Amino acid sequence: VCGPTVYNFAHIGNARGPVVFGVLSELLRRHYPQVVYARNITDIDDKINASALEQGVPITAITEKYAAIYREDMGALGVRLPDIEPHATHHIADIIAMIERLIARGHAYAADGHVLFQVSTYAAYGALSRRSTDEMLAGARVDVAPYKREAGDFVLWKPSTPELPGWDSPWGRGRPGWHIECSAMCHAHFGDTIDIHAGGVDLQFPHHENEIAQSQGASGTTFARWWLHNGMLTFDGSKMSKSVGNIRTVHELLKEYPAEALRYALLSAHYRQPLDWSPALIEQSINTLDRLYGTLRDLADVDAAPVLPEAVEAALADDLNTPAALAELSRLAGDARAARSAWAHAPEGSAKAQAAASARDAKAVLLGAGAALGLLQQAPEA
Repeated sequence: VCGPTVYNFAHIGNARGPVVFGVLSELLRRHYPQVVYARNITDIDDKINASALEQGVPITAITEKYAAIYREDMGALGVRLPDIEPHATHHIADIIAMIERLIARGHAYAADGHVLFQVSTYAAYGALSRRSTDEMLAGARVDVAPYKREAGDFVLWKPSTPELPGWDSPWGRGRPGWHIECSAMCHAHFGDTIDIHAGGVDLQFPHHENEIAQSQGASGTTFARWWLHNGMLTFDGSKMSKSVGNIRTVHELLKEYPAEALRYALLSAHYRQPLDWSPALIEQSINTLDRLYGTLRDLADVDAAPVLPEAVEAALADDLNTPAALAELSRLAGDARAARSAWAHAPEGSAKAQAAASARDAKAVLLGAGAALGLLQQAPEA
């Protein structure tokens, strides 16, 4: 999964991928014991450089601070750390080696201290986003530069001026382009082919399209077997944008609302669909969770260990259908309330024992359904 570029606080839209793909990784682990989940840290980038220059500090002062805040904020949302968390700056040698392979295979060229990927050498370019190169370039911000052979060629390596971070390379002191970082990190940890690559739909082009071109250009084989893209968050119907000023950071939202309600809200729509973020959505999530925890509080005298219900697992196995899983969670809570009431009103004897067993079973599947979604993990009283 494409992780954060750590130069500032993550906004709530940035949290959707980690939350939903975290649910996916746990689902996969229940079926495939050898899942390895990586989510990278982009810790070299023009925005990071600009922030470091502005503050007069090394880039690590920026990246380490915001990477730690990111982990803390995601942890509050119930997002577990991935198995592997590669940092771009730890893989400069891998990046240089991959660029050298691309040059050797005729997919890249050096010019004016830059190295660029020549898009015309990769026939399948555009297959992921199902658009022609002309269509993609028309909708993209393409840097016009005299050293490019073609307008769509993208940077693999660029020169660094003395005040910017840089590493020695065959093309002079410089730093990697954004796209090559992910390809090199994937290759370093997984080899030529990975099973699943995920990220926000805003990364489909150009980032993921470029990852495929350079990874497959370097290896000659399939880079990722499956691609999953989560939809974007809107804010009261408008696209979240720094320029509009309607960005809400996870950090500030956690001070205003219960973390679990934010998680519930992020799971409330199908991951591939857009999700309209609003105070009303969060309040609705809080009210729903209050009802669910109220049910568990009423069942406090019932001892039960979580049991994963088949209907919830089936919903998640069907393209990660979290709305269907949440609907099943609510239905199970209704069953649990009914079972608790039946137990309370059952006459003493075998009927009472039978009703107690039903209440125990109902609580067990309610807890199991919550666990599969990373919900209902707190003490109901709290």
